[in-house]
Amino acid sequence: MQPASTILYVVRHGETEWNRIEKQQGHLNSPLTERGIEQAVALSEGLSERGIELIYSSDLGRAFHTAKTIAEFLGLSIQTDPRLRERHLGLMQGLTKHEFRSRYGQDWLQFESGDPEYILPDGESASQRYQRSVACAEDLSQKHRGQTILLVTHGGVLDGFFRKSVGIPLAAPRTFSLFNAAINRFSIADTIWHLDTWADLAHLKNTVTLDDN
Repeated sequence: MQPASTILYVVRHGETEWNRIEKQQGHLNSPLTERGIEQAVALSEGLSERGIELIYSSDLGRAFHTAKTIAEFLGLSIQTDPRLRERHLGLMQGLTKHEFRSRYGQDWLQFESGDPEYILPDGESASQRYQRSVACAEDLSQKHRGQTILLVTHGGVLDGFFRKSVGIPLAAPRTFSLFNAAINRFSIADTIWHLDTWADLAHLKNTVTLDDN
């Protein structure tokens, strides 16, 4: 008998002030822009007929603000899980990539190498983010087997989920989008992942949305 699949709708938060100027956020917070708030409202409407029963969110402000907008619209509560946080970017947090390259040239070279095991000074590696966020999704899929869950999170976490579901190594260059407020759907049965929908933007009605930089 096949195990029941848990449906995970996974969305990246709405646009932030730092997204707009390409400043790296990591575990730091930046408020949603006016457009980011509009995206969160549009997400609420786009998710309203999906049968969502539970909402989990990263505890970082930009994700929680987005989740709160959706939760109020759907009449659901939010549970936070720090495993859904973006990668801790250490020394890069609060800087643009250009500023980071100028100040920390050797660290920039290691970061740009794409090595998933490289740990940014005072931060974490892409592999560490991947392990904790995938474990979170699989734990929740087991806990709520057969249900439909919304996860509100970040571009880097979505990057890992996409790679997990289609078998792309962490070290491979990214060739897919990670748009603010796109709707993505995964099915998980035990630890078997399936990608159902990626980067659905229909609910945004041609509103500009930024890819993760």
